Amino acid sequence: MNHEFMEALDELEKDRGIDKDILIDTIEQALLTAYKKNFGSAQNVRVEFDRSRGDIKVFSQRVVVDESDLYDTFLEIELKDAREISPNYELGDIIENEVTPRDFGRIAAQTAKQVVVQRIREAEREIVYNDFVEKENEIVTGEVARINKNIVHVNLGRIEAVMTQAEQIPGEHYQAGQKIKVYILEVKKTNKGPQIVVSRSHPGLVKRLFEFEVPEIFEGIVQVKSVSREAGSRTKMAVKSIDDKIDPIGACVGPKGSRVKNIVDELGDEKIDIIKYSDDPAEFISASLSPSKVVTVDVNEEEKSALVVVPDYQLSLAIGKEGQNARLAAKLTNWKIDIKSESQANSESQDIQE
Repeated sequence: MNHEFMEALDELEKDRGIDKDILIDTIEQALLTAYKKNFGSAQNVRVEFDRSRGDIKVFSQRVVVDESDLYDTFLEIELKDAREISPNYELGDIIENEVTPRDFGRIAAQTAKQVVVQRIREAEREIVYNDFVEKENEIVTGEVARINKNIVHVNLGRIEAVMTQAEQIPGEHYQAGQKIKVYILEVKKTNKGPQIVVSRSHPGLVKRLFEFEVPEIFEGIVQVKSVSREAGSRTKMAVKSIDDKIDPIGACVGPKGSRVKNIVDELGDEKIDIIKYSDDPAEFISASLSPSKVVTVDVNEEEKSALVVVPDYQLSLAIGKEGQNARLAAKLTNWKIDIKSESQANSESQDIQE
């Protein structure tokens, strides 16, 4: 160890925020382990790192005991022998002798380097974790690094994120080097460093894309109240304006549909239904079944369920292909929705009357 090494520790503290005292304590513990490993010492020893000069010294420690209590001369020393060293010693005091091996400097330098490298790695992992944990539920642009067993690895700069098959848009194909926008779903700490899970199928991706495209959403004038999505196929989004002069649907669609078109293009032609939110459950449920027309909505507040009656010719549209429209409407409103045609509703009503 030398003066240059101490200056290097000062630089680490300054540039990377690694506390020098904590680093030196860690080095001392590592050197203690290295000493015992390399020199097979069973003694109680202490390693001292001179913080001003960078010198390393090893001291053996013995406890001053009464003659009748002496058990191990490596660990203990009789009071009378201790007082031959210094008359001031008392029972229970610790006597130290320097036992630094001649070639311990080489081992110390190697050990200290390993500790510093490990600590730098840990500090960098912590910085990356703190940086990305603040970006949870946000969109970032990454580059596809590779695809391995249906898992897409996305390079986000200082770290690679993973996108599992469940978080991919069905039917979307990815190629190495491709730039893609991803939603940061989760940031976890692991023994190997931060692990970041990203998504392109999460409803949050659609919401964030609209925030980027629609200034009124970014500014909070138009609020996204809820989003339901079946990635790659269709999304429903409920919006509300806090300014009566602003049409929330028009703001999201944009001039000649430009804003929503940009998002549809990003998502690979996924259909997007933008619906006006209402605090009235019946109105909201009716709007959520767009593009189908609705005749009546009968709500049950206690069960949070609704019976919706639609024109006969609109029944298949209201339910949607494989039930998708009804399913997305139920997710969007968080209500259980039962859809019937007018003729079905009238028939059931007549049966009850009879």
